[in-house]
Formats: sequence, C-alpha cells, structure tokens
Amino acid sequence: MKDASVRFKLRKKRVRRKISGSAERPRLSLYRGQKHIYAQLIDDEKGNTLVHASTLSPEIKDGLKSKDTMVAATAVGTLVAKKAIEKGIKKVVLDRGGYAYMGGIKALAEAARKGGLEF
Repeated sequence: MKDASVRFKLRKKRVRRKISGSAERPRLSLYRGQKHIYAQLIDDEKGNTLVHASTLSPEIKDGLKSKDTMVAATAVGTLVAKKAIEKGIKKVVLDRGGYAYMGGIKALAEAARKGGLEF
C-alpha cells in the first residue's frame, strides 16, 4: 500500500487532469496548510492569478480571534467571492486540490457559493 503523501499526489493529479480554468470561468484553487488556508482564482490559459485570499490577508487576519479552521475557511471563502464579484467573475470551477470535500474545504466552498460564485 502506498503511503498517504503518494496517494494525495495521485489524487491531486487526477483532479487537475480534468479541471482547467479560463478567463470566463477561472479555476478556484484551494490549498490547506498546517496553519492557514488559501484560495485563488486562476486563468490557466494565460497563467494568471485573477483573485486571491487567505487567512493571511489583512482583511481577515485582524478579524480572526479564534483559531477555529471552519471560521477561518468561511472568512476566506467570503472574501474570495467578494473580490471575484468586484472583478465581474461569477462562474468558477472548483479545484479542491486533492483534499476531501469536508471540513475547511467544504466551509470555504459553501461560503464562496453564498457570496455569489457559481460552481
């Protein structure tokens, strides 16, 4: 049996093989680190990051009192949706980055949906 990191890399490759972003429908890429969660909208055709947000963003960093990952992920999802709507982006493709759709990843995605993004 392969160890967890190898399985994660294979799962991430499998997901990315099927998903690609464009200017009309960018890819919402998620990354979950040990302490922080990151989200960015990427136009894969040009290789540009259109919008980004993380728990390190000044708008969120000062407002987070607790270290609850669900609260942080919800804040990041709301912020990335707000920034995307300001740039005129409403439709995106979710790239969960090989992570299971649960916990912080799910909270971020649900917050982005409530913020006005469609995926």
